[in-house]
Amino acid sequence: MAFQPNNPTYSAQPGQPSSDWAVPGVDQGPPPQYINPISQPPDQQPPLDPDNKMYGVAESGGLGDAAFAFSDQSIRMVFVRKVYSILMVQLAITVAIISLFVYEPSVQLYAFEHPEMWLITFLMAIGLIIVLARCHEFRRRWPLNLILLGLFTLCEGFLLGTLSASNESEEVLIAVGICSAVCFALTIFAMQTKWDFTAYGGILFVCAIVLIIFGIVAICIPGDVTQLVYASLGALLFSVYLVYDTQLMLGGKHKHSISPEEYIFAALTLYVDIINIFQYVLSLLRFTRK
Repeated sequence: MAFQPNNPTYSAQPGQPSSDWAVPGVDQGPPPQYINPISQPPDQQPPLDPDNKMYGVAESGGLGDAAFAFSDQSIRMVFVRKVYSILMVQLAITVAIISLFVYEPSVQLYAFEHPEMWLITFLMAIGLIIVLARCHEFRRRWPLNLILLGLFTLCEGFLLGTLSASNESEEVLIAVGICSAVCFALTIFAMQTKWDFTAYGGILFVCAIVLIIFGIVAICIPGDVTQLVYASLGALLFSVYLVYDTQLMLGGKHKHSISPEEYIFAALTLYVDIINIFQYVLSLLRFTRK
């Protein structure tokens, strides 16, 4: 067996790769000049290929950003479904307690004979809403957050049940129907409108303070007209608050949004808006019947 001699066609030069073997019968010509791109000046280095995905380089706004946007949207949709699931359970419990107070005479009698229970429940509801609104570690710790939210729901159900027991059952049913229709329409409006209500949180807070002061004045100066105006303003304000809190939960292109970790706080705000709308609508029906 004959071995091919080690006869390089071209001698290796500094900065050039050597070719140790020649292909018989093929004229290769001079080897190409080797240029090290690292040793070149920055202005003479060849540009990087933007389509080269070998090292995971992608332009801004490409597939990477789209994947992140899709991930954020998926997280937000899971958050919305979780919030509305909790809200539906809260409303179901509240409606059950109200029905018990309205249609069970023994429960009505107990509520009327023990007014101290209303005061105790009211103070418990105030304390629980302060804890849920201000204590982040309690609001995010499972299952403590669900326990606190459940206790607050029971307290509000008792308060609304006591309020509903002093009204006719027809008025309560009409108020439930009106509140359901209004809340459904406002939720659809908040999801479809291009108006960003999250930018007006400060204005809504000022209106809430004015409503509280007007309520104190209405207590000091009783009258059907004053109570009617107060209930109308309260229903209008919390209707706007429902749109505001719904857009905070949806996020997206709105100016402000709630973190997906705050599903308890989002459910709490929507629940408070709905029960306040129901309370003021029930008051409106009572005074219009008079």
